[in-house]
This record gives sequence, C-alpha cells and structure tokens, in this order.
Amino acid sequence: MEKYSILLPIVFPVLMGSVLPLFPLKSKRARNLYVELVTIATSVFAVWLIFHRPSEDFVVLNLAGELAVMFHIDGLGMVFGGLISFLWPFATLYAFEYMEHDRKDNAFFAFYTMTFGVTIGIAFSGNLMTMYMFYEMLTLVTMPLVMHGTSRKAILAGQKYMIYSIGGAAFAFIGFIFVYRLGNTMNFTFGGVFDGVFLGNKEAFVKGVYVLAVLGFGVKAAIFPLHGWLPAVSIAPTPVTALLHAVAVVKAGAFAIIRITYYSFGTELLRGSFAQYIVLGFAVATILFGSARAVKEPHLKRRLAYSTISNLSYIVFAALLMTPAGMVGSLMHMVAHAFIKITLFYCAGAILHRSGLEYVRDMKGIGRKMPYVCVCFLVAGLGLVGIPPMAAFVSKWHIGTAAVALGEPIAIFGCFAVLISAFCTAIYIFSFLMHAFFPQEQEINERVLRAGDPTWRMKLPLAVLVYMIVALGVFAKPLLSFLGRVAAGGM
Repeated sequence: MEKYSILLPIVFPVLMGSVLPLFPLKSKRARNLYVELVTIATSVFAVWLIFHRPSEDFVVLNLAGELAVMFHIDGLGMVFGGLISFLWPFATLYAFEYMEHDRKDNAFFAFYTMTFGVTIGIAFSGNLMTMYMFYEMLTLVTMPLVMHGTSRKAILAGQKYMIYSIGGAAFAFIGFIFVYRLGNTMNFTFGGVFDGVFLGNKEAFVKGVYVLAVLGFGVKAAIFPLHGWLPAVSIAPTPVTALLHAVAVVKAGAFAIIRITYYSFGTELLRGSFAQYIVLGFAVATILFGSARAVKEPHLKRRLAYSTISNLSYIVFAALLMTPAGMVGSLMHMVAHAFIKITLFYCAGAILHRSGLEYVRDMKGIGRKMPYVCVCFLVAGLGLVGIPPMAAFVSKWHIGTAAVALGEPIAIFGCFAVLISAFCTAIYIFSFLMHAFFPQEQEINERVLRAGDPTWRMKLPLAVLVYMIVALGVFAKPLLSFLGRVAAGGM
C-alpha cells in the first residue's frame, strides 16, 4: 500500500474539486471550509510523502514499452512539491476574501483545487511521459481560471494562453520523441539517459532538439520571445495571476527545463556545446527584456508580470550553467521568488480589491490608507531587489558566484545582466512605494481616500509570506545544504 500513497495528493484534490460544481454547497462559508480542508489535507499528504518517500517507483499505467505513467519522489521533486504544498493553503485563504462577491466562485474554486493536484503530479512525475502528460493537463485546468468572468479581455487572454501553450507543447514533444527513441530510458535519471549511447552523427541533431525542447517548456517559463501570454493573463483574478506568475504554471516551466537538462539529456552531453550557449543566450536576453519592460509598465499587475518574466530566467540561467553551484542558485531562487512574487501580487490584488485601482499613477497615497498591505509590499520589494538579508539576496549571490566561477563569456555577461536587472527592479519597485507613501496631497485619488486594509483572510497569508521572505534569507544554511545534495544528485 505504501506505493499507492503517492497518488493521494494528486488524485484527491482533482476528485474533490471536480465534484464541487456538481454538488454545490448552499453557503459560501461551507464551501470555503470544504475547499480549505481539501487543500490542507492535500498539503499534509504531500509533505508526509516528502518526508516518507516510497521506496519503489509506482507505475500506474503502462501504455507501450517505456511509455508508462509513473511516479517517483526525488530531491528535485521534493523542492517543487514542498514549495507548492506550503503556499497553496495560504493562497486559497486569500482567495476567499478576493472572490467573495463573485457569482461564479464555485467553478473558480473547483478548478483552483484541481490545479493543486495537477501541479503535484508534475512535481512527483517519475519519467518524461508522466511529466509531459501533467504539464499539458495544467494548461487545460488553468484555462478556465484565466478566462474566469468571460469578459472579452479574459477570453482573448485565454485564447492567447492556449495558442502559446499548444505551440510550446509541440516543441516539447519533439524532445520527448527523441529521448524515447535514442535514450536508455524515459525515467528521470540524474546525469541523463544518453550515457553510454553512441549517437555518432546524430549528436549535433540531439543537441538541437534539446534547444527546441527548452523553448517548448520555456513557453510556461515565459522565455523571450515566447512570453506574450504572461502579461495578457493579468486580466484574470489576482489569486489566479499570483498562482500563474509565482507558483504553479511558471515554476512548472522552469522545473521542466531543469528536469530535461539534468535528468533527461544530461549535462555531460550539453556542457560547452552550442546548445548550452543558445539557451543561455535566450535566458540572458529575457532577464534584460523583462526588467526593462517592467520599468516602463504603468499597470501594477502587468509590471509584476514583466518582473516575473525576468526573474524566471534567473532560475533558467543559473540551471543552464550546468554546474552544481548553478543548480543550487537556481533552486534557491525558485523558492525565494515564489514567496516574494506571490506576496507582491497579493498586495496588488488587495489594493485592487479595496480601492478598484490598477495603475500606479492612481495609487498615490495608498500607503497611508492601506499601511499593512504596503509595508508587506515594501518588505517583498526589498527581497525582490536582493537587499540582504532577504531570501533573494542569497539566491542572487549564488547565481552570480556560479556564473563567475564558470568563467565563460556568456556566463559573465549573464552576471552583468543580473546586476542590471537588480537596478531596474529597484526602479520599478521603489517608484510605486514613493507614490504610495509620499504623494502630493492634491494628487490623491478619491478611491484612495475610501480604501482600507483588508480583513484577516488576506492579512494572515501576507504576514506568513513576509516572515518566510526574511526567514529564508536569515536561516538559509539548512536549505542551501539540502539543495547542494539535490544538485549533486544525492537525493
């Protein structure tokens, strides 16, 4: 029975979420309690499995030869699975207040809960077949969340999201086919599955396929120029955009790139090749592009979306250095950015929820009326810039030192790109804070005067997240030690 337990955090939320629209609870309070209990139970199941990993791989279904639906929890899966399991209950609690006046909130929370199970499925996938399957399921289950409200803008954003995702899936599938045909196994194996395989004149072709696969999975990681869907989906409710931009979808894209690099193609095959330099070039370009666009963007949620585009490529860039130090920096930034960016989006969502304001220029003085929210934004903003002792300072330090240690020109240029990006981050974060706390009295919007801090359902998640942003920086050593073992393939 031990091996069957790995299905619990995957199947349970999908099943419990899918029945919610079929048997809707009469009161919002009962529905909220149901959703929160399902979410907490799922997190408990997932965390228990992380600390009591099944000793055997669990093959659920064998379609044909190596095409098996299989689950396995390794070190990388522990990082991603633990991250989303910690954040999801707080994200759900926040969503209750944000969605309290929405008439279609039963359907919303149904898909919101199902997305949790699908994302856990990606984290605990044991082979490329399973990860690819759940990766595509993630597109399908988040599509109704993007289009929630069914306004014209929401529908257009959903269509854009689907087009980009389908295109990315096609490129990723090319990589899937070549791993299946030429690799030793479809199972994730640290060091890659081409070890001992004589590729001959196919080696350059396989490396080219790797580039296509990275770009395919990189659609969800918003690699430039495949990023267009991410700012567009900012039209969705804030609990969705925070989920898409900070935890589930974008991190699934970065996670998939790390998976295929270290566990499918292998760094020995790729390191020092044209394939590595090409994908590093895309990552560096994205870091610079995202930061520059964020500085120019007047809409607060879209500004944070462009910031996400840049910071995701910090994760991708560090991982594609293809060194243990780079992977530690990559995973550390995956964790740090998740806590920081979900906090920033929740602050932006709270401002929108309480004042109806979306543009930075209209938020002058909002810090005086919503001090709790704006102080949380300040702490998270300092973290995003990389001010010590915040978590992102630790991750950026490791990314920079790993790039310098590698010594390649593209790595050094990437290090400078990270520094330039940090400067741009300071501009777009502190420009908002200056508007929020130091306005000219005659410039204050009437909606700002009517605003106020939200209730405990938003305040509690923000308090926990802010604490974690600081704690992950101050007490980073145990996490870095664990990530070091993951990067060395020891877990």
